[in-house]
Amino acid sequence: MTAPLHDRPRLDHLVVMADTLAQGAAWCEATLGVAAAPGGEHPLFGTHNRLLTIESPAFPLAYLEIIAINPEATGDRQTGAAGLKRWFDMDDAALREQVRAHGPRLIHWVARVPDLQEAAARLAMLEIDRGELLHASRDTPAGLLQWQITVRPDGRRLFDGCLPTLIEWGATHPAARLPPSGVTLHALRLKHPRAAALAEACKAAGLGDTAIEPAPQPAIEAVLATPRGVVTLSSIGQPRP
Repeated sequence: MTAPLHDRPRLDHLVVMADTLAQGAAWCEATLGVAAAPGGEHPLFGTHNRLLTIESPAFPLAYLEIIAINPEATGDRQTGAAGLKRWFDMDDAALREQVRAHGPRLIHWVARVPDLQEAAARLAMLEIDRGELLHASRDTPAGLLQWQITVRPDGRRLFDGCLPTLIEWGATHPAARLPPSGVTLHALRLKHPRAAALAEACKAAGLGDTAIEPAPQPAIEAVLATPRGVVTLSSIGQPRP
């Protein structure tokens, strides 16, 4: 089940942060009933990951990324590349403590776009600084993965993680190499006190069909069909059936 990489903006992947990658892998098996595939290291930010395809007709080439700080990163990679905080607020002390205390948590989502520079410029017209356009890569057994991604120097997510980071892939997409998992994404819902502003920002990025509703507390919710039944991951609570 595939779709052209660059046909239009789409959800690319969900980001689940773990205190350690081993903890994240155990969480995946306990919560979703499947094992995540090996991922790789991100030298630019001193992180590493495991991956799980969650593609469905509504979300082609979508995957779930379990990410953690790599304790074996060396030199300045222990704290991210010089001048850069780690992506997805991973250097935020409160977020790290929350994950350490309560376990892996859905913290963010990433959207792929056909033209990263254009999408970032449209957000800038709304006075939203999605961040610098960085070239990144990681080695895989099948070769080098390359992409461009928007990351702010302060590492911040925006709209409490509800506004996606934007990515433009090179010739290869990681989900195309992942084995079937038996897990599929059926819905993504965003909740935010500034729902109208969030909706305007998503529309500017070409993601106007994203489900967004007003709520007193920001939240990202992803509804997954799994071998354990339907599981809803939330950025503000434990997974629930």
